Amino acid sequence: MNSITRLLARPAAFMAIGFSLLLGVSGCATSSRVGVTSDFDHSVNFRTYKTWAWYPQQTVDAEGGPAKGYESFLDQRLQAAVERELAAKGLTRVDKDADLFVAYSAKVEEKQQVSPYYNGLGYPYYGYGLYNRGMYSPVTQYKAGTVIIDLVDARRKELAWRGTGQAQVDNQSISEEEVHRIVNGILGNYPPTDTNARR
Repeated sequence: MNSITRLLARPAAFMAIGFSLLLGVSGCATSSRVGVTSDFDHSVNFRTYKTWAWYPQQTVDAEGGPAKGYESFLDQRLQAAVERELAAKGLTRVDKDADLFVAYSAKVEEKQQVSPYYNGLGYPYYGYGLYNRGMYSPVTQYKAGTVIIDLVDARRKELAWRGTGQAQVDNQSISEEEVHRIVNGILGNYPPTDTNARR
C-alpha cells in the first residue's frame, strides 16, 4: 500500500515543484532586479580616492547623438544618478585635480529569454511520465538596458574600477527611475570589498 501511495504521490510532487518554479520564474521577470558585475585593479587602495570629475574626453552622448552643446535626457539622468551615488559614498565632485575620472556608457538592446519546457497544463514539465510529447520552448522578447561606469585613476590614467548593470526596461530609452535603479545597483559594489583589495 505504501509503495502505491508513493507512486501516486510522485507525479503530484513533480507538479507542485514545477508550478512553484513557474511562479518563481514569472516573479523574477516582473521584479526590479538589476544584474550587476564589477571588476577592479587589485593593487589600488580605494580609500585614497576622495574627489572625482567627469572624464574629459567623453564626446558622444549615451544615446549615440552628436553631443554638440547639449545632452540627451539619458545623459542627464545618468549624470544625476552617478553624482548622487558617489556623494553618498563620500566622494566630492571637483572641477580640477580630481583623484578619479568617471566615464559611462549606456545602451538598450533587444534580448530573448527561453522559458522552461511546458506541457499543456500550465506548469513546467521535466520529463516524468507520458506527457513529454508536445513540449515546446517559448521565447520571450524583451528590452534590456545596460549601463557601464568606469572609474579611472586620474594621476595614472588607468582604469581602477568598472561596474556594469543590466535590467529589463520598457522603452527604447531608459527612464529616470530605471537609471537610478541601475546606477544604484552598480555603485552598490563600490568600493570593492574583495579580500584581495587593499585597505
